[in-house]
Amino acid sequence: MRFAAIADVHGNYLALEAVLADIRAQGIVDIVNLGDMLSGPLDARRTIDILINLDAVHVLGNHDRYLLDRPPEKMGSWDRPAHAQLDVAHLGWLRAQPMTRVFREQVFLCHATPDNDEVYWLDTVHPDGTVAMSPLDRIELLARGITQSLILCAHTHLARAVRLRDGRLIVNPGSVGSPGYRDKHPFPHVVEAGTPHARYAVLELAGGVWQVTFRHVAYDHEAMAALARRNGQPELANALATGWIR
Repeated sequence: MRFAAIADVHGNYLALEAVLADIRAQGIVDIVNLGDMLSGPLDARRTIDILINLDAVHVLGNHDRYLLDRPPEKMGSWDRPAHAQLDVAHLGWLRAQPMTRVFREQVFLCHATPDNDEVYWLDTVHPDGTVAMSPLDRIELLARGITQSLILCAHTHLARAVRLRDGRLIVNPGSVGSPGYRDKHPFPHVVEAGTPHARYAVLELAGGVWQVTFRHVAYDHEAMAALARRNGQPELANALATGWIR
Protein backbone atom coordinates (compact mmCIF):
# COMPACT_ATOMS: atom_id res chain seq x y z
CA MET A 1 0.00 0.00 0.00
CA ARG A 2 1.48 3.31 -1.13
CA PHE A 3 -0.17 6.71 -1.35
CA ALA A 4 0.46 10.45 -1.06
CA ALA A 5 -0.75 12.85 1.62
CA ILE A 6 -1.21 16.55 0.90
CA ALA A 7 -2.40 19.33 3.22
CA ASP A 8 -2.68 23.08 3.74
CA VAL A 9 -2.83 24.13 0.10
CA HIS A 10 -4.37 27.50 1.10
CA GLY A 11 -5.36 28.53 -2.40
CA ASN A 12 -1.89 28.09 -3.89
CA TYR A 13 -2.87 26.39 -7.13
CA LEU A 14 0.62 26.53 -8.67
CA ALA A 15 2.09 24.63 -5.70
CA LEU A 16 -0.77 22.13 -5.89
CA GLU A 17 -0.22 21.54 -9.61
CA ALA A 18 3.50 20.97 -9.03
CA VAL A 19 2.86 18.49 -6.21
CA LEU A 20 0.27 16.57 -8.22
CA ALA A 21 2.72 16.34 -11.14
CA ASP A 22 5.41 15.02 -8.78
CA ILE A 23 2.98 12.45 -7.37
CA ARG A 24 2.05 11.25 -10.85
CA ALA A 25 5.72 11.06 -11.88
CA GLN A 26 6.27 8.54 -9.09
CA GLY A 27 3.40 6.36 -10.26
CA ILE A 28 1.29 7.09 -7.18
CA VAL A 29 -2.47 6.94 -7.76
CA ASP A 30 -4.05 7.33 -4.32
CA ILE A 31 -4.06 10.74 -2.61
CA VAL A 32 -5.49 11.96 0.68
CA ASN A 33 -5.97 15.66 1.40
CA LEU A 34 -5.95 16.81 5.04
CA GLY A 35 -7.68 20.15 4.63
CA ASP A 36 -7.20 23.92 4.72
CA MET A 37 -7.55 23.89 0.98
CA LEU A 38 -8.59 27.40 0.00
CA SER A 39 -8.23 30.20 2.54
CA GLY A 40 -5.63 32.81 1.76
CA PRO A 41 -5.16 35.81 -0.54
CA LEU A 42 -4.30 33.65 -3.55
CA ASP A 43 -6.61 31.76 -5.95
CA ALA A 44 -9.24 29.73 -4.13
CA ARG A 45 -11.34 29.23 -7.25
CA ARG A 46 -8.64 27.61 -9.36
CA THR A 47 -7.58 25.51 -6.39
CA ILE A 48 -11.01 24.10 -5.62
CA ASP A 49 -11.66 23.36 -9.29
CA ILE A 50 -8.48 21.24 -9.31
CA LEU A 51 -9.47 19.46 -6.10
CA ILE A 52 -13.05 18.75 -7.19
CA ASN A 53 -11.73 17.02 -10.32
CA LEU A 54 -9.05 15.14 -8.40
CA ASP A 55 -9.70 11.50 -7.49
CA ALA A 56 -8.73 11.91 -3.84
CA VAL A 57 -10.03 11.48 -0.30
CA HIS A 58 -10.57 14.79 1.53
CA VAL A 59 -11.20 16.02 5.06
CA LEU A 60 -11.98 19.57 6.13
CA GLY A 61 -9.57 21.87 7.94
CA ASN A 62 -10.45 24.66 10.32
CA HIS A 63 -10.16 27.28 7.56
CA ASP A 64 -12.45 25.21 5.34
CA ARG A 65 -14.97 25.17 8.18
CA TYR A 66 -14.68 28.93 8.56
CA LEU A 67 -15.84 29.29 4.94
CA LEU A 68 -19.02 27.41 5.85
CA ASP A 69 -20.02 28.24 9.43
CA ARG A 70 -20.01 32.08 9.47
CA PRO A 71 -21.04 35.01 7.29
CA PRO A 72 -18.33 36.79 5.27
CA GLU A 73 -18.32 39.82 7.58
CA LYS A 74 -17.28 37.52 10.44
CA MET A 75 -14.50 35.81 8.49
CA GLY A 76 -10.78 36.46 8.94
CA SER A 77 -8.40 38.10 6.49
CA TRP A 78 -7.49 34.78 4.84
CA ASP A 79 -11.03 33.40 4.63
CA ARG A 80 -12.97 36.40 3.32
CA PRO A 81 -11.10 36.75 0.01
CA ALA A 82 -11.30 32.99 -0.58
CA HIS A 83 -15.03 32.91 0.10
CA ALA A 84 -15.59 35.74 -2.41
CA GLN A 85 -14.15 33.53 -5.18
CA LEU A 86 -16.40 30.54 -4.52
CA ASP A 87 -19.85 29.81 -5.92
CA VAL A 88 -22.71 27.75 -4.51
CA ALA A 89 -21.47 24.53 -6.12
CA HIS A 90 -18.00 25.00 -4.64
CA LEU A 91 -19.41 25.53 -1.16
CA GLY A 92 -21.70 22.53 -1.57
CA TRP A 93 -18.74 20.30 -2.43
CA LEU A 94 -16.82 21.62 0.55
CA ARG A 95 -19.80 21.06 2.86
CA ALA A 96 -19.97 17.41 1.78
CA GLN A 97 -16.46 16.67 3.11
CA PRO A 98 -16.13 15.22 6.65
CA MET A 99 -13.95 16.49 9.48
CA THR A 100 -12.31 13.08 9.98
CA ARG A 101 -12.38 9.78 8.15
CA VAL A 102 -10.62 6.43 7.82
CA PHE A 103 -8.81 5.61 4.58
CA ARG A 104 -8.72 1.95 3.53
CA GLU A 105 -9.41 0.84 7.10
CA GLN A 106 -5.77 1.42 8.12
CA VAL A 107 -5.25 5.19 8.09
CA PHE A 108 -6.96 7.77 10.30
CA LEU A 109 -7.26 11.22 8.73
CA CYS A 110 -7.83 14.54 10.48
CA HIS A 111 -6.71 18.12 10.03
CA ALA A 112 -5.37 19.06 13.47
CA THR A 113 -6.37 16.59 16.20
CA PRO A 114 -9.18 14.02 16.17
CA ASP A 115 -11.45 16.16 18.35
CA ASN A 116 -10.42 19.74 17.58
CA ASP A 117 -9.50 21.27 14.22
CA GLU A 118 -7.66 24.20 15.83
CA VAL A 119 -5.23 22.45 18.21
CA TYR A 120 -1.62 21.66 17.31
CA TRP A 121 -0.83 17.96 17.79
CA LEU A 122 2.82 17.22 17.09
CA ASP A 123 3.96 20.74 18.01
CA THR A 124 3.42 22.92 21.07
CA VAL A 125 3.56 26.73 21.28
CA HIS A 126 5.26 28.01 24.45
CA PRO A 127 4.43 31.37 26.09
CA ASP A 128 7.57 32.98 24.63
CA GLY A 129 6.42 32.08 21.11
CA THR A 130 8.76 29.13 20.65
CA VAL A 131 7.27 26.30 18.58
CA ALA A 132 8.70 22.90 19.52
CA MET A 133 7.91 19.22 19.28
CA SER A 134 5.13 18.22 21.67
CA PRO A 135 5.98 15.83 24.52
CA LEU A 136 5.36 12.22 23.62
CA ASP A 137 2.92 11.75 26.50
CA ARG A 138 0.71 14.55 25.13
CA ILE A 139 0.92 13.21 21.57
CA GLU A 140 -0.10 9.74 22.74
CA LEU A 141 -2.93 11.09 24.88
CA LEU A 142 -4.50 12.76 21.86
CA ALA A 143 -4.14 9.50 19.90
CA ARG A 144 -6.02 7.48 22.50
CA GLY A 145 -8.85 5.46 21.03
CA ILE A 146 -7.55 5.50 17.44
CA THR A 147 -7.00 1.93 16.31
CA GLN A 148 -5.45 2.58 12.90
CA SER A 149 -1.71 1.98 12.60
CA LEU A 150 -1.12 5.22 10.65
CA ILE A 151 -2.51 8.60 11.71
CA LEU A 152 -2.27 11.66 9.47
CA CYS A 153 -2.68 15.25 10.63
CA ALA A 154 -1.75 18.70 9.35
CA HIS A 155 -2.52 22.28 10.50
CA THR A 156 0.95 23.43 11.63
CA HIS A 157 2.44 23.37 8.09
CA LEU A 158 5.49 21.60 9.59
CA ALA A 159 6.49 18.18 8.28
CA ARG A 160 6.82 15.77 11.21
CA ALA A 161 6.76 12.04 11.88
CA VAL A 162 6.38 10.58 15.37
CA ARG A 163 6.47 6.87 16.15
CA LEU A 164 4.36 6.07 19.22
CA ARG A 165 5.52 3.56 21.78
CA ASP A 166 2.89 1.06 20.60
CA GLY A 167 4.23 1.22 17.04
CA ARG A 168 1.64 3.54 15.49
CA LEU A 169 3.00 6.33 13.30
CA ILE A 170 1.67 9.91 13.22
CA VAL A 171 2.66 12.03 10.23
CA ASN A 172 2.16 15.66 9.30
CA PRO A 173 3.07 16.01 5.58
CA GLY A 174 3.79 19.75 5.78
CA SER A 175 2.11 22.43 3.70
CA VAL A 176 1.67 22.34 -0.05
CA GLY A 177 1.01 26.04 -0.39
CA SER A 178 1.98 28.09 2.67
CA PRO A 179 5.55 27.73 4.04
CA GLY A 180 5.05 30.32 6.78
CA TYR A 181 2.42 32.16 8.78
CA ARG A 182 1.86 34.19 11.94
CA ASP A 183 -0.75 33.28 14.57
CA LYS A 184 -1.91 34.58 17.95
CA HIS A 185 -3.20 31.36 19.56
CA PRO A 186 -2.48 29.98 22.06
CA PHE A 187 0.39 32.53 22.20
CA PRO A 188 1.76 34.82 19.47
CA HIS A 189 4.14 32.84 17.28
CA VAL A 190 5.39 32.34 13.75
CA VAL A 191 5.82 29.13 11.79
CA GLU A 192 8.48 29.08 9.09
CA ALA A 193 9.50 26.17 6.86
CA GLY A 194 12.78 27.76 5.79
CA THR A 195 12.41 27.19 2.03
CA PRO A 196 9.62 28.08 -0.41
CA HIS A 197 9.08 24.53 -1.66
CA ALA A 198 5.69 22.83 -1.85
CA ARG A 199 5.65 19.96 0.61
CA TYR A 200 3.84 16.64 0.86
CA ALA A 201 4.50 13.08 2.04
CA VAL A 202 4.55 9.60 0.55
CA LEU A 203 3.38 6.82 2.87
CA GLU A 204 4.14 3.17 2.26
CA LEU A 205 3.26 0.02 4.18
CA ALA A 206 6.13 -2.43 3.78
CA GLY A 207 6.55 -5.59 5.82
CA GLY A 208 3.75 -4.47 8.13
CA VAL A 209 5.53 -1.21 9.02
CA TRP A 210 4.61 2.28 7.80
CA GLN A 211 7.40 4.34 6.27
CA VAL A 212 7.26 8.01 5.30
CA THR A 213 9.17 10.01 2.70
CA PHE A 214 8.85 13.79 2.79
CA ARG A 215 8.95 15.50 -0.60
CA HIS A 216 9.94 19.13 -1.28
CA VAL A 217 8.87 20.28 -4.75
CA ALA A 218 10.08 23.39 -6.57
CA TYR A 219 7.50 25.50 -8.41
CA ASP A 220 7.00 29.13 -9.50
CA HIS A 221 6.77 30.44 -5.95
CA GLU A 222 7.71 33.96 -7.05
CA ALA A 223 4.48 34.19 -9.03
CA MET A 224 2.43 33.30 -5.95
CA ALA A 225 4.47 35.67 -3.78
CA ALA A 226 3.69 38.46 -6.25
CA LEU A 227 -0.02 37.60 -6.09
CA ALA A 228 0.00 37.70 -2.28
CA ARG A 229 1.79 41.06 -2.39
CA ARG A 230 -0.78 42.50 -4.82
CA ASN A 231 -3.53 41.28 -2.51
CA GLY A 232 -2.11 43.11 0.50
CA GLN A 233 -0.39 40.25 2.35
CA PRO A 234 3.33 41.17 2.48
CA GLU A 235 4.17 38.66 5.24
CA LEU A 236 2.68 35.77 3.29
CA ALA A 237 4.42 37.09 0.17
CA ASN A 238 7.75 36.89 1.96
CA ALA A 239 6.99 33.38 3.21
CA LEU A 240 6.06 32.25 -0.30
CA ALA A 241 9.22 33.80 -1.73
CA THR A 242 11.69 32.59 0.91
CA GLY A 243 10.11 30.20 3.40
CA TRP A 244 10.52 32.81 6.15
CA ILE A 245 8.10 35.35 7.65
CA ARG A 246 10.79 37.66 9.00
